[in-house]
Amino acid sequence: MHPEIPPQPHEFEVVRDPLWNTIRLDPAAVRIIDTPEFQRLRLIRQLGLAYLVYPGATHTRFDHALGVYHLARWALGLLGDRGELRSVDPVDCRLVPYAALLHDVGHYPFSHALEELGEELIPADHEQLAERFLRSDGIRAALEELAPDAPARIGEMIRGASGSPLQGLVSGSLDLDKIEYLRRDARFCGVPYGEVDVDRLLHAITLLPDPETGRAEVGIHEKGLSALESLLFSKYQMFRNVYWHHAVRAATVLYKRLVQDALRGRVIDADELVGQSDERLLTILELRAEERDDPAARRVAERWIPAVRRRRLPKRALEVPGEALRGLPADGWIGQDAALVEALEARLAAELGLEDGCVMVDYPEKPRMLGLDLLMLRRSGAVLRLTETGSAGLIDLPRVSGELYHTARAFRIFTMERRELNADRVLSILALMPDAARERLSSPEPLL
Repeated sequence: MHPEIPPQPHEFEVVRDPLWNTIRLDPAAVRIIDTPEFQRLRLIRQLGLAYLVYPGATHTRFDHALGVYHLARWALGLLGDRGELRSVDPVDCRLVPYAALLHDVGHYPFSHALEELGEELIPADHEQLAERFLRSDGIRAALEELAPDAPARIGEMIRGASGSPLQGLVSGSLDLDKIEYLRRDARFCGVPYGEVDVDRLLHAITLLPDPETGRAEVGIHEKGLSALESLLFSKYQMFRNVYWHHAVRAATVLYKRLVQDALRGRVIDADELVGQSDERLLTILELRAEERDDPAARRVAERWIPAVRRRRLPKRALEVPGEALRGLPADGWIGQDAALVEALEARLAAELGLEDGCVMVDYPEKPRMLGLDLLMLRRSGAVLRLTETGSAGLIDLPRVSGELYHTARAFRIFTMERRELNADRVLSILALMPDAARERLSSPEPLL
């Protein structure tokens, strides 16, 4: 045992995992996993409603969390064997696996979809919500046995706000979460895009001093750059072919419209979304809506819930590549001006002869899809920072990240009944600045 490695327990529970084979859980991890708050993750699908498109995508946040915990213990073992943990706070070394285990404990039902509704409707993102669960009796008690301030420290790691040199293992350009979810999502979706050379990446991870501040942080040795570039390309491929697949996005916008209507119609309060599981949320919405007779409740009970449960997905009325919106004003206001987007949806619904709410505009965002902010150790011994501009001759993928981002992205308009829209006419609206677009949408002159 290396003196810089915190004492490890001798007793382990063993879990068999289809991705990593054997995952060993120490007693503290078992205590955390056995809490109701963590067990809820068994009931939240990792990819939300993607299982309606990829039937194998029924894996859960629970499976994924165990995998990230496993990778964290593996990475720390490698760093310890090389003596790189001598200058790191032993408490941080002890807590990183549990931060990895708990990084998704705050997730909403159906994973990320609800976060797209924005701050107007949703209390906070899942990283912020994690701290609520870290303060729950069972998790807090398990963590405080590790260190009195463990819940606070782990909360900072999950939010990416920790000053620990090991922060990058939990949240960063090369965090273990990304490595795990890409491989697991690809495996269960049955696609070949998420293969990552995990062994090479973990062996290339190292702690490096920032050339400007001297502070140590997670970085990578130059020998791991090809594996890193492969990870970034896998991420691009998974967004293009799985996460932003047109039918996955159709299911996502349908679910968002269900919850949006339920929130605005006071079928459910925003705080009640926190801590629910996938099916429990749908059941709550269904039962409450059936007890009421107002328009919002009828839409929830008679239109949206049956559409989700019976896979009656909205249809593509229009799809144009992200490149077509590049540089247009709407490339900004679609994601920032919800009221304007809703006005566009309402006007299109009226002109297409559809009920209000039955047109959904979708333009998913992930601006730093291939973003990098990572130290690299050259074979010469020099340390440099890799950024979104990449580095000529070393790692060029980030240099073309803008092109790949717009290739993966698509602007779509979905309708609950099959319709077709003229791309040029819609793009003429998207070319307007927000005020001009608002004026055009309020004009009696037909859009279509």
